[in-house]
Formats: sequence, C-alpha cells, structure tokens
Amino acid sequence: MSQFNCVTFTDIETAAKHLAGVAHRTPVMTSKTVNQRTNSQVFFKCENFQRTGSFKFRGAYNALLQLSNEQKQKGVIAFSSGNHAQAIALAGNLLNIPTTIVMPDDAPIVKQSATRGYGAEVILYNRKTTNREELTQSLAQDRGFTIIPPYDHPQIIAGQGTAAKELIEEVGGLDLLLVCCGGGGLLSGSAIATKTLAPNCKIIGVEPERADDATRSFHSKTLHTVTNPDTIADGARTPSLGKITFPLVLNYVDDMVTVSEEAIVRTMFFLWERLKIVVEPTGVLAASALLEGVVKASEARIGVIISGGNVDLTQLGKLNS
Repeated sequence: MSQFNCVTFTDIETAAKHLAGVAHRTPVMTSKTVNQRTNSQVFFKCENFQRTGSFKFRGAYNALLQLSNEQKQKGVIAFSSGNHAQAIALAGNLLNIPTTIVMPDDAPIVKQSATRGYGAEVILYNRKTTNREELTQSLAQDRGFTIIPPYDHPQIIAGQGTAAKELIEEVGGLDLLLVCCGGGGLLSGSAIATKTLAPNCKIIGVEPERADDATRSFHSKTLHTVTNPDTIADGARTPSLGKITFPLVLNYVDDMVTVSEEAIVRTMFFLWERLKIVVEPTGVLAASALLEGVVKASEARIGVIISGGNVDLTQLGKLNS
C-alpha cells in the first residue's frame, strides 16, 4: 500500500460508525458579519463543542476502540500538550482502558486538570531538557503500554476526518476548506474526506508563522522540523509532520499558509465577540487566515474548521496586553 493510501475514505466512514452516538455531531455556525466581510458564505465547523473541547476525541476513541483485548487490558500511553491528552483520557475512561499521559510541565493548567479529571495518570516533563517521544517510548517498554501518538496514526487520522465529512454532509459542496495544522492529523483526514465528497474543493492548511514547519515542508517537498516554537497556539507546537501525515498532506492538500501571533489573538477575540463562542488560539488558525486576508476568496462557499476551545482563562490578561 502506498504511503498516501494508508488512510482512505472507507476508513473515515468506518470511524464515523464507531463514533455515532459517542462523539458529538458538532454544530455548524454562520455569521452575517463574516459573510459580508469576506463576500462569501462561510461555514464554521465548531469542534470546540466536541467532547473534551476539541476534535481530538474523534481520533482517540476510534483508535482505542480498535485495540486488541490484551492491549486494552495493559493500557495505553500518549504524549500531548493537552487536547490529545484529554481525548485519550476520556476515551480510555469510556472504554475501561487505563491511560497514562506524558505532558509538558508548561501545558495549560486547564488541560492538565481535565486530563487527570478523566482518570488518566499524568507524567510531566520539561520541554527544554526532555524528548517526549523518548520518554514515552521508555515508559511504554517498562510498563507494556501501547503508544497512541497524537496525529501520526491511521486510525487517529481517520477519526479526525469525520469532522470534514460531517461538515460537507450538512452544508453541501464547498469551494474552499481551511484547516489548522499541527502534526497534520486533522488536516490530512479532512483533506481525504473532502476530496472524496467535494473533489473540486481547494484545501488549505494553516499554521502559526512561528511554527511553520509544515508550510516549509509542503512547499519544499522535504520534511522540515521546528524545536519548541514560541507560539500562543500550543496545539501547533509539534516538531514536524509525521511519516504518515506528510505524504497525505502532499497528496491531498492544495496549499499551506501561516498567520502571525497578533492575527491569532485578533481572530480569537473577534470570534468570542461575534459568534459568542469560546475558541482557543490553535482553534482559530484557519479562521484567522480567512479573516486577516491571508487567504483571499470572493463569492465562494468556504468551510472553516474551528479545532478546539480549551482556553486557559487565567492567561487572558496576557493575551490582551
């Protein structure tokens, strides 16, 4: 099987069946103000209303459900700055699978607390001195855990792709779909679903300027990495696209762009004020590219995936300074 056939639309359809009645079918919101500002019809797929507050629950539940009985009994381990952590913890709770999460010690307290609240053991590490993949691998070997990575996993990708599938099923064909990008799980899954259901739709991934490894990788066709980028969008601090997601992004995605830190903050406050929804910095990357004019379209039907809403409210003062 070629690298970009390791996840297919059939896998996304299977994931949708697994998630039916478990994951929320999240709302699609529109805004007259946004439509006037962009001279287009814009549809926001609001994954901030998903269980655990982000799209990550889709992939986590789909992956854990398909483990062997032995793997389920021994438990799983994952590394995450927060949203994948919460998703794995809740999925494990629902499926009675023990979960251990390796999290950076500077991860938002709201995400650490929620992860523990769903029943996971949380092991903290220092980003500057510890490689999270190596720590996770060591713990998995010692304790017999199965590693569930945050994005570079076929069943994770298939689960994430159900968000775009739902969006297109609800609103119909799109001319453009904008998706945030960290490690590329949501982007590649959404792209596979979209190219099947709306083949003429252009798909654009969006990253922070300060964490632009996927954008550089896309345009150079060579995998680039970034180390602990200093961006407010903590969900996009991934070091690189994965061995699975990189070929999928190259094959299915039409373009990659970046947005500034200032644009991320402006868009976050705009969506809070106009759509009356709580969205986290990573969650507004796709919307920011559209509303800040990085991506220009007119008289188009545009889908925007809002990926999450887990905001650390204690940091609001810093965001607005």
